[in-house]
Amino acid sequence: MRLSRSFSDLSMFLEPAHAALGRELEERIATIDFGDADSVVSRLRELGLFGLTVSPSAGGKALGTAASPETVDVRALCIAREALAYASPLADSVFAVHGLAAHVLLSSRPVDRQSELLKRVASGDRILGFAATEPEAGSDVAAMKATARRQGASWVLDGEKVFIANVGFAHHFVVFANVLSGDGAAEASIDIRATTLETPRAKRAMGAFLVDADAPGLTRTPIDTSADPPLGRLVLQGCAVDASALVGEVGHGLALALGALEAFRTTVGAAAVGMARRALEDSVERVKVRAQFGKRLSEMQLTQAALAEMLTELDAARLLVFRAAWLRDKGERARAEVAMAKLFATEAAQRIVDRAVQLHGALGVTRGSAIERLYREVRPLRIYEGTSEIQKLIIGATLLDESRGALPGQRA
Repeated sequence: MRLSRSFSDLSMFLEPAHAALGRELEERIATIDFGDADSVVSRLRELGLFGLTVSPSAGGKALGTAASPETVDVRALCIAREALAYASPLADSVFAVHGLAAHVLLSSRPVDRQSELLKRVASGDRILGFAATEPEAGSDVAAMKATARRQGASWVLDGEKVFIANVGFAHHFVVFANVLSGDGAAEASIDIRATTLETPRAKRAMGAFLVDADAPGLTRTPIDTSADPPLGRLVLQGCAVDASALVGEVGHGLALALGALEAFRTTVGAAAVGMARRALEDSVERVKVRAQFGKRLSEMQLTQAALAEMLTELDAARLLVFRAAWLRDKGERARAEVAMAKLFATEAAQRIVDRAVQLHGALGVTRGSAIERLYREVRPLRIYEGTSEIQKLIIGATLLDESRGALPGQRA
């Protein structure tokens, strides 16, 4: 029995071009030093991966048979994220958030005015950020308080976004805000930091706005977290952007945000698989040389049992992820399958990395070691793009909805 690493082992879900990409990335990534955040973008350009975040019709590329040239290749994204997360969770984060924001631009109609920008996004010449999360609005995207009001030929944005990736080097941010009606006089008195808006939640119309990183009224500051990918805070105070900055139409913002999160949810599972694979492989090598009580750890039955559980969970997670990606590329929404993949892969990766720490002993918690880094990096994946609890709600609700009206033991 060998530890499965080859993407060719997933032939039931992947096409030959996908397997070839996986092999190529594993060979090339092994020789790349991603370094710090400043060098990651140039390394990702060298790998030619940014094109995967944009649909072929908008200047990007796809490897397999997708449902439409207007959509991205989800399996290719999963391959890229698994390979990147295995080598550099930092590189994976930059790539994923860039893709999230690109998906919003792709999903808006019309996209003609974004065509030139999307080509630069596909080449990596312009890097994007996705700004939805607020101090009191995480999984509950609809609870955001940031506002946008029309003022002449401009939109004026006010609000605060937190835990935003790519803050240090993104050229543009896709910012989500509630669009205020009327001339804005009454709404201007609303304190955006208050616990509620005077505008009833059900009547809010959300919009998505493409905001330049150097736009007047936009302040960017870093946030220090336990993980390596740099996060930051965006504060918008009277931030005026051109009327053309509106992505899609007023009222489409929430759908665009949730659509992007749903599209990339499967790929979060792929990143978790990449981190878990690295943890398992490092653990196998470690137990072969680490000795306790007069013999190597690899000779102990408890160690072998731990490795068996790690490998089984890893393979199960990987299969769930690529099944969900395959369904998405076929044009199916597959909400439950995507949620199951994200839920199981991220939770399993947490368990696998935790066991890896145990097998490494004190080295597993030594600052700077690969396993200690993975222990910090894997935890946020259970939160990003919908917490594990949110995924359970999606799975349960989908199951009940699909089985409504069916006899016991049958599916509708």
